[in-house]
Amino acid sequence: MPLRASAREGAESVLEALVDVADTAESLEGRSPADVLAWAAARYAPRITFATAFGAEGCVLLDLIARHHLPIDVFTLDTGLLFPETYALWRRLAERYGLEIRAVRPELSVEGQAAVHGPALWERLPDRCCEIRKVMPLRRALSGFDAWVSSIRREQTSERAQARVVEWDASFGLVKVNPLAAWTSEDVQRYVRVHRVPVNPLHARGYPSIGCMPCTTAVAPGEAPRAGRWRGRGKTECGLHARRPFSAHALVVGGPEEASAS
Repeated sequence: MPLRASAREGAESVLEALVDVADTAESLEGRSPADVLAWAAARYAPRITFATAFGAEGCVLLDLIARHHLPIDVFTLDTGLLFPETYALWRRLAERYGLEIRAVRPELSVEGQAAVHGPALWERLPDRCCEIRKVMPLRRALSGFDAWVSSIRREQTSERAQARVVEWDASFGLVKVNPLAAWTSEDVQRYVRVHRVPVNPLHARGYPSIGCMPCTTAVAPGEAPRAGRWRGRGKTECGLHARRPFSAHALVVGGPEEASAS
């Protein structure tokens, strides 16, 4: 009985938090990304982090974090398979803004992954490769935080179209802040031009969305921005931004083990 009561109390606490997040999302809708970031930093610092992949959107958020001196931790997932241009941009941004952009790496190196799973896992099982090199490292990286900032925008994919400015991330168990959710590609490009934000030179060569080298190709005129990611595989997401519904029922009727697994 105590365990069931504890689970029920935990569920009620989480549901209260979800209502608070929903109310906050509504109040922040339409506010500028700078306002959203400032709110998030005031609410969650020092337990808030920003995971950037150095796309144009991520560079915009880095500029805003540095420009407004916001106490937000910053890291990137270094899969070991990034483009040389991406590594160069990483160094340039860190130097320009005076920010420490931490590297979060998979437990297995590229060579170690090949030894365990065979060579070029991304060609045979791309979802498994993304899980090892991106999703699992992100889960570890977020474990010590209460909120994380992402650079996703609603117009990027159908899955991201429902993203709110602030939402509960059921996949990783913390609050997710999407300051650029309502921005268009034109909004991003305008900010980059006005503030002279460094971006990846690959964007000008037909790469609107840039991931790992083996799984990213240039996009032809008229194609969707993420058409060059995992081309020909019907895959446009690595799993970092998968939208998983939250189930309070498991917390109420189950024990602690079930609650943590839900």
